[in-house]
Amino acid sequence: MAHAEGQQHSAAHAQGQQHPAAHAQGQQHPIGVYLKIWGLLFVLSAASYAVDYFQFQGYLRWFLILVFMLLKAGLIVAVFMHMLWERLALMYAILVPPLLLLVLLGIGALEADYTFLTRGTFFGTQSAVPSVPR
Repeated sequence: MAHAEGQQHSAAHAQGQQHPAAHAQGQQHPIGVYLKIWGLLFVLSAASYAVDYFQFQGYLRWFLILVFMLLKAGLIVAVFMHMLWERLALMYAILVPPLLLLVLLGIGALEADYTFLTRGTFFGTQSAVPSVPR
């Protein structure tokens, strides 16, 4: 039996077909792609540190930090975790839950602001207990 499999393997090899185990290694991408992404990650990290160096303050600071963080995370997931080359269903399975979580957090933040403003309107800063004249 093993001799027959060996003959089939040598016949397939002679016809130019590859062994099925050769396909199990996966797709290899050129090293240039990874070097470019490493360079881009370095530039984004330098820009992130520049936000602190130039002492940006307030919402601009947090906006820039979050944008650089999301860009770096997206590049790492897309290239180094090979999501760029995956099926659309797998991408949706990984990308949709965090996006849904962000939407729900945004809705919760809007509700919290509304609740805070409503409490300020109805309860105010003054005490509801009437003062007793002396």
